[in-house]
Amino acid sequence: MSKVVLGLSGGVDSALSANILRDEGYEVHGVFLDIGVTPPNDARTVAEQLGIGFEVVDIRRELEEKVCAPFAEAYLHGVTPNPCVLCNPNVKFPALIRVAERIGAEYIATGHYARVEYDEASGRYRLISADSQKDQSYMLCGLSQDVLARVIFPLGSLEKETVRKMAASAGISVAEKSDSMEICFIPGNDHGKYIESRGYVSRPGNFVDEAGNVLGVHKGIQYYTVGQRRGLGVAAGHRIFVSRIDSEKNEIVLSNLDKMFVKDIWVRDVNWVSMPPAETPFRAAVKVRYSKLSYAAELIPVDGGLHIIFDEEIKSPSAGQAAVFYDGNILLGGGTIA
Repeated sequence: MSKVVLGLSGGVDSALSANILRDEGYEVHGVFLDIGVTPPNDARTVAEQLGIGFEVVDIRRELEEKVCAPFAEAYLHGVTPNPCVLCNPNVKFPALIRVAERIGAEYIATGHYARVEYDEASGRYRLISADSQKDQSYMLCGLSQDVLARVIFPLGSLEKETVRKMAASAGISVAEKSDSMEICFIPGNDHGKYIESRGYVSRPGNFVDEAGNVLGVHKGIQYYTVGQRRGLGVAAGHRIFVSRIDSEKNEIVLSNLDKMFVKDIWVRDVNWVSMPPAETPFRAAVKVRYSKLSYAAELIPVDGGLHIIFDEEIKSPSAGQAAVFYDGNILLGGGTIA
């Protein structure tokens, strides 16, 4: 019987994953990754219901060093990183692999909505987007071939409602538990208050237009992201958006919607997931934020990164977010928007 270490959060996705793996004949060992925010009670209950192994692993130090601190520092410089994209390859999956090595498990697993296939022609594992509304492949763009070689995503391309129905049929206690829509380590999803709670003092500055004219006063750049239009407190008589954050001047540039579009972006720190590093230009569908929208583009390798030129203008993405590129449903790779 093969052993698998499963990230068991206490939600319905990981709970059903545990049930599927157990029914498929795996010896399942559930691991609750403790970040000091929510207790492991639901995860422990699920493990007891299903009769699988269970332990709590404290990852607070790793999360602080590799996700929380870089996240806060980036915000203070007007950059908006995606913490899940940072966490998966640097904290979550390494933690599960360490447990697997310790207990002699061949595989690890999570409740992500994605699939992995082995491509005989290339000799590489491929990360495949889920054929469902819940596809989470974007969040996995930092994974390596070593991880893909031993990870199992039991939910594959199941729809969320199907997952809940299957969990209810199996008598799993968290079948109707609500999904968390927040960043796990930020209470109330309030980035500004979270950053201030870390000891950073908010410093007001100016809202300006593209010509440098002062439009109002902002309460601190950590409270704003590129593309934001709500909560600005500036009366302009028409819709205005945050188009740029200048941390050196402590200024936030506001623009009309027609100024919020770009034809190209630059991407650094590229991780090639399903394909080897590109040496020549190629075409792909590119996602610049976690959504269903993707955009046709040409990707040009430049100095270890990529210059991405879109077929049509797109709404300007935030620096620090992930740009993830696909060939059909195959996630080719991803990097950080510069």
